[in-house]
Amino acid sequence: MIITINPDNPQGRLISRVADILSGGGLIIYPTDTQYGLGCDLTNKKAIEKVYHLKQRPQKTPFSFVCSDLTNISEYAKVSNFAYRTMRRLLPGPYTFILNGTRLVPQLMLTKRHECGIRVPNHPIALALVAALGRPIINTSAALENRPVPTTAEDFADLFKNQVEAIIDGGPVAGQPSTIISLIDDEPAVLREGLGPWPL
Repeated sequence: MIITINPDNPQGRLISRVADILSGGGLIIYPTDTQYGLGCDLTNKKAIEKVYHLKQRPQKTPFSFVCSDLTNISEYAKVSNFAYRTMRRLLPGPYTFILNGTRLVPQLMLTKRHECGIRVPNHPIALALVAALGRPIINTSAALENRPVPTTAEDFADLFKNQVEAIIDGGPVAGQPSTIISLIDDEPAVLREGLGPWPL
């Protein structure tokens, strides 16, 4: 099902509709400020396992997830003063930050060192979905190995063939990955260079 949502002023009734799909364990394709993401409710283990299956990705390499703001991040990660200042300067934006997770993060979404990747994308649809659901949403690129990267909602529909419950058409996005920065032990380290510039 393709749902067209205004990327600048998301319609509340449509956001609620997609949030209900997520709450029910559904998978969605949704826009961020970098790429279209494949996601589900962070707290739904069966849905997360479906995402791993679709991406053909081992569970020892967890996905990142989207929070709505810095306050939301502090519920799911241990945020030092240094990390808070760094993220406040850069978020919302095209960055994924690696932090130590709290007990609210499912074990399935943590590394062996209990680290997790968190995003606050600069995109009204993604942020509205997290706010409406009341919980973070899994975030991984909505592209599959050895397949062309989809560019339209119809392309995503062809690629995933009824394996996701909703595809949000929110218009074009940058088409580049986020910059991944580890803030573990207050020692910033760029793990992947992407759309977000570093250092600033």
